[in-house]
Amino acid sequence: MADRSPRDDVRDIDATGRGANAPTNGRAAASAHAADVRLTGDRLVVRPPGDGERKTNSGLLIPATAAPAPKRLTWADVALIGPDVRVAKVGDRVLFLPQSGLEVELDGEELVLLRERDVQAVSAPAPSAERVPGQYL
Repeated sequence: MADRSPRDDVRDIDATGRGANAPTNGRAAASAHAADVRLTGDRLVVRPPGDGERKTNSGLLIPATAAPAPKRLTWADVALIGPDVRVAKVGDRVLFLPQSGLEVELDGEELVLLRERDVQAVSAPAPSAERVPGQYL
């Protein structure tokens, strides 16, 4: 410790007065990786759609800044699952109410933490763009 000066300690503290590696507001430190996370119980972590913009059937674009429609369900891809989840697996798409989840950041990506009971429907993963043609009899 004799090699460090008081100025070195000041550099380790960010603008909020916490240490540079200290968690903020109960959020995990930025070093949390999805591979290191084990969910408990019936929890799911989903990757919601990116931009938040919606398109109507007639083609009108509704920006994310517009007032959100209350009780509108959203589809998202499952990124992680807990040991007690029975209805979905990683890669599935789930339908859920966005207000029922908690936002979490893993690997710099904004994700949503849900309980299994908040999932309204499950869909198989989206088919890949490259498909193998079937056989015709």
